[in-house]
Amino acid sequence: MNRTDRLYALAEELRRQGRSSTWLAERFEVSSRTIKRDIAALVEAGVPVIADEGRGGGYRLARSANLPPLTFTAGEATAIAIALAAEPDAPFRAEGRAALTKVLGAMTREQRIDAKALAGRVWMRGPATAVRDRSARVLDEALRLGRVVNVAYDDSEEGLHDHVVEPLAFARTHGHWWLLAWCRTREAGRWLRLDRVRGARLTRERATMDRPLDRVFGEPPPDAGPVRLE
Repeated sequence: MNRTDRLYALAEELRRQGRSSTWLAERFEVSSRTIKRDIAALVEAGVPVIADEGRGGGYRLARSANLPPLTFTAGEATAIAIALAAEPDAPFRAEGRAALTKVLGAMTREQRIDAKALAGRVWMRGPATAVRDRSARVLDEALRLGRVVNVAYDDSEEGLHDHVVEPLAFARTHGHWWLLAWCRTREAGRWLRLDRVRGARLTRERATMDRPLDRVFGEPPPDAGPVRLE
């Protein structure tokens, strides 16, 4: 990471929460002295960095800080594009594309050129375009809004059947995306493979919100866990 990108990233890290120089040095793989020079450069540029002295001290931004919009690097934009290309059937794909568009829109022309060049060096084999079925978007909304949904599901053994379900989670395992849901038709938890959903209709009925996953499906394997934003 060059110094300009590091300064942007450093400001964004301090925007989230205060950090010690030691933590920042480890995060950006530089010396504590370099971090102190970077902090001085940010202050000189008008970024309201506050230094807390003493044990447990560090750097933070003033609460009244009025910072410019977020900035993004070519690597960050490329990482989002790679994630979207690697999982074309992933939930909330449309929202992911919208996020990438916003990231690119916040970048300068030179940054977009750098991002395009970097992305061009990452190759993936697969279909040129991947369009999620409309029913998959309905399931996204059902989970986000906590709504009951009517699903037409093509089971390889039982054929096409309608189910009334309460979406609980999405899961990626064994090469497929699944909807984990409480099936009102069967009164039990059920795994529904997304590529076998032939139709979905969102209802106005609220889903029951007190169905913990572990109570419905049991404890997950030790190598399985939720997506984390931090």
